[in-house]
Amino acid sequence: MKVADNSTEDYPEVLNHPIISQRYFFPRATAIEHPFWVEGNGARLACSYRETDTEAYTLVHFHGNGEVVADYLDGFPELIGRMGCNCFLAEFRGYGGSSGAPQLGRMLADVRPIITALKQPHSKLILFGRSVGSLFAIKAAELFPQVAGLILESAIADPLERLLLRVRPEEVGATPAEMTAAVKQAMPIQQSMERFNRPTLILHTRHDGLIDCSHAERLAEWCAGPVRLEIFPRGNHNDIMFANGPQYFALIKEFIAALRD
Repeated sequence: MKVADNSTEDYPEVLNHPIISQRYFFPRATAIEHPFWVEGNGARLACSYRETDTEAYTLVHFHGNGEVVADYLDGFPELIGRMGCNCFLAEFRGYGGSSGAPQLGRMLADVRPIITALKQPHSKLILFGRSVGSLFAIKAAELFPQVAGLILESAIADPLERLLLRVRPEEVGATPAEMTAAVKQAMPIQQSMERFNRPTLILHTRHDGLIDCSHAERLAEWCAGPVRLEIFPRGNHNDIMFANGPQYFALIKEFIAALRD
């Protein structure tokens, strides 16, 4: 298998195969006003940044698969702002107002430019990954272990499992062993969590019909640092925030406040 030619990290080229892009990602083209542009690896990413205080923590949010940054602009940055945090909404290539196509290897390679573009001390960043966005938040924690903390919501512990639900290795020109090796090389989730020693908050619903809550339990078990696991009895994969709003945001607020202590 070829290796992608990226200016930052190299990830197996098989992860950029068109079949993975077509079956795994569900981008929507929704432009936003006044984007915070990030130059990725051959793509321009239309992110958004709301600043509350130049000295405050910044929450870096990676959204879910069928979502775009525009979905979060009405209310989410304000709620985070009330917690005394700046809010940065990261956009994926091929999503929202970004250029490029959603290719998994290149999306992982975009993580470093996204974090670097903020030009902030890594110790003032709080990473937040929802659903497929958890892959990129965990990658950021792997690349920038000095960040203040990590929040994972409806997150993925086993990306190979998720890919194999929609793609057979032979369809992308790989053997099962090659596919397994490629995913483990690019997204060593367990190793990344075992090496990350900063506080982590993990949120999931008991009845998540897309990503079983066992993913959250595994992630919590692998955490090297302080971890809080909250599995809500209400809601599903796509309405966890709305079904548990007050408690959901209270947990985030408590997590952020504890980082200041």
